[in-house]
Amino acid sequence: MDAIEAIMTRRSVRSFGDEPVSDEDAEIVLRAAMAAPSATNEQPWHFVVVRDRAVLERLSRTTPYARPLAAAPLGLVVCADKRAVRYPGFWVIDCAAAIENALVAAHAIGLGGVWIGVHPVPPFRAAVRRVVGLPGRMVPHSLVALGHPQRVPGPADRFDPDRLHPDRW
Repeated sequence: MDAIEAIMTRRSVRSFGDEPVSDEDAEIVLRAAMAAPSATNEQPWHFVVVRDRAVLERLSRTTPYARPLAAAPLGLVVCADKRAVRYPGFWVIDCAAAIENALVAAHAIGLGGVWIGVHPVPPFRAAVRRVVGLPGRMVPHSLVALGHPQRVPGPADRFDPDRLHPDRW
């Protein structure tokens, strides 16, 4: 699958089969995540890679939207190291770019995934922090559920020319 096809056909997948995600596929997804651009190349991201069923189940209860983790064979907790941040606020964008890369790469190799926001909601951040034991310098950004999709949603064309503003508003 080429890059444009992967971007245009990737959709959120919330239900997964029982087949585990191989170490090789997990590494492809994580390498793609870490290939994302970041402000001044800070690369503030860290990833807690979760395969333990009990931990995935606990993570699935950290936000109202995290339920897909209960059945996912692989979960990612995407965090930023505050010590690596010279320009406050850009870590949020950096982590978002890494997550999008991860999701597109997962789709390109036949996996499905869904992005579950955590930041900036303090109770969500605190719950995720407790479940995976994040040190104080780490800020949880998002969760990602990954696995082999039970069903692949069809592509959605979201292009809207009314949102284009050539040269000026």
